[in-house]
Parts: sequence; C-alpha cells; structure tokens
Amino acid sequence: MLSLLKKLTSGTPAPVQPETQTPASVKVDPYMLGLQDAVLSGWFNQQTNELFKGFEIRADDIVLDVGCGDGGNVHFCGMRGAKIIIADIDAAKVEATRQRLSDTPAREVQCVVSDCNPLPLADGTATRVVSTEVIEHVDDPAQFLSELVRVGKPGALYLLSVPHPSSENLQKDIAAPEYFQKPNHIRVISEEQFKQMVSDAGLEVLSHDQYGFYWSLWMMLFWEAKVDFANPDHPLLNHWADTWRAVLESPRGAVIKQALDAVVAKSQVIIARKPVVE
Repeated sequence: MLSLLKKLTSGTPAPVQPETQTPASVKVDPYMLGLQDAVLSGWFNQQTNELFKGFEIRADDIVLDVGCGDGGNVHFCGMRGAKIIIADIDAAKVEATRQRLSDTPAREVQCVVSDCNPLPLADGTATRVVSTEVIEHVDDPAQFLSELVRVGKPGALYLLSVPHPSSENLQKDIAAPEYFQKPNHIRVISEEQFKQMVSDAGLEVLSHDQYGFYWSLWMMLFWEAKVDFANPDHPLLNHWADTWRAVLESPRGAVIKQALDAVVAKSQVIIARKPVVE
C-alpha cells in the first residue's frame, strides 16, 4: 500500500501563500492540496531550510533517508547541497530517487538497497537521519531504531514519523484488510509508545507533533470510493478536496486546521537528537 506521506512528499513545493484564493472552477489536485497542508504543518520551509520545523538542512550535512519512498524528503535536502544517502528495501525506488536527485546540487549521492538488518553503513556516518512512515511496517522496531542510532554521528538530528493512532483506529473497520497486514501497517503506535521507542533507542526527544486531518478523512473516503491511488478521481474525494481547499483559504483556515489536526491526525512526527558523549 502506498504510504500517504510518501505520496505527500513526492514533490518539493514552493512556499504556499494561504491567502491566495483558487478559482472555484479549478479542479483540486488532492496531492498538491496535501502538500499545501503539509507546508502549513511545518514541512518544506524553503526560507529556513527546515525539512520539518526544528530540522534544518545545511550544505555540510550528510542526510540519510531510510525508507526513501518517492524521494520527496531527500530532494528537498539535495536542493540544499547536502550529501544524500538513500536507503530502501525496494531497489527500484532507490534508483528512481537517485535519478530524481540528479537535478539537485547535492554534493554527493550514495545508494543503499537494504532491509536495515543491518544497514551497510559505518558507525557515525550521518548528521541527519530521516525515516518517515516506516516503523509501523517493520518486524522489530527496536532493532530498526538501533541501526538508525548507530549510523548517526553524536549530535545528529533525527526526523521520524509514524501514523497517528487517531486516524489508524478510525480506519480499522473501513480500510481494505491488507492495509493492516504485512508488508503494510502491522502495528498501531500510540503517542506514548512512539516516544518510548525513540527514548529507549538512546535518542533525546526534542519535539513531538501531529498533523494531517485532511489526509485522515481523505483516506476514509478513499476506501469508500474504491479508486486507485494513481488516479483518485471520485465525487467523494473531489468534494472533500474542494471543501478543504475552501477551509484553508478562509480567514481562520489555519486555526481550524490546527484544531482538527489536534483531534484526528494522519501522522505523528518526532525530532530527536543523538547525545554527544563527553
């Protein structure tokens, strides 16, 4: 099953101006609307060079993305001139991401095809480690996280995300059965479990956020619409995208979005740091 966050990050959007009104006659692309929603949540800040709020990317960084998917995260990082290491169990995705990075000023691109058990990288390799919407898929989260910690330099920052239980629990009786079967989501991770996993791996949790009400409702309608991710054209989905666009463009749209994200979120995001041993 295609991860919604991977689809969400399949492009690196320009800064979104919420006050810009879109003509009602223009059909809404649900994924571009999702990108707009993500930017409002703190993703892809081109002014501050933060992939997510609190996670700045600099040209001297070595960025490892484990479970790179469609490569949206590392494309943003490559545009900042960082060295990029892309890792995924799917060789085709690694190659597609490598090709996508060819139009960026990334100072180097290294490719790894691996199930991360173990990662074929030396200890203390990366200054930034990214892994979004992966932990819910793996058999042994503790082993997976231990590998991410091992390959980070002391002081390295980590950007980790998993689905939020508020959205996952809503879908239990609606989603296709395979959504909660291997190789897809084999566990639902609570907020406390997520923070504990990261802390037990030896990282210091710096922030814990959630976002994505738009995607939570979109997913529920998606299962009902019975369409394909590649072409999600259905009145239910189109009407929802129109409604959410109108919400975001309303005077208090950002406030409404924030309130709804706090109730039913698609994803939860942790920024963490590997301690420096003195």
